Amino acid sequence: MRQIILASASPRRKELLRQLMGDNFKVVESPYHEKLQQGMNPLEFVIHNSREKAKEVASVTDHGIVIGADTVVLCNGEILGKPHTEDKARETLKLISGKKVHVVTGLTVIDIDADRQTSVSETTDITIKKMSDAEIEAYVRTAEPIDKAGAFAIQGKGAIIVERIEGDYFNVVGLPLFKLNKVLLESGIDILDME
Repeated sequence: MRQIILASASPRRKELLRQLMGDNFKVVESPYHEKLQQGMNPLEFVIHNSREKAKEVASVTDHGIVIGADTVVLCNGEILGKPHTEDKARETLKLISGKKVHVVTGLTVIDIDADRQTSVSETTDITIKKMSDAEIEAYVRTAEPIDKAGAFAIQGKGAIIVERIEGDYFNVVGLPLFKLNKVLLESGIDILDME
């Protein structure tokens, strides 16, 4: 079986990949740190970051498949990062309340053995319910929004503020599994044949 490496420290991405592959992969955290480049739109930004993460790990690996991913939440065309503080979480939740946000993931798969690199993206649209100040305060008190892009976690308590989702749910969690499977098939990796 070919070696598959997830170039991410994200526990959510690791869990999603485990859902597909069991324990048939390893995790190597990429040292690459995302930084917005001048003139890059959000789609270019996530693809660039996913590619750089995968390339960093591929450069110290001599065979196999490396998977890199980067996800952002957009509202009114602006990238919403992780709030890191309660005040910023409140501000972000007020901004997205009652709006449609877009979750965009860049995904890069590097097949080291075939010297092939494939980058794709996935966008999922999410309608956030109109929240009262009391609801925002209660959600911020859970501490869940503090370290989540866009200040909500669809796979956690944040599910109750998601009114509607259009697209790949797994993309919102951090790894678009349908697209990933498609790219892996092109490299001869059939997830349904893995033990």
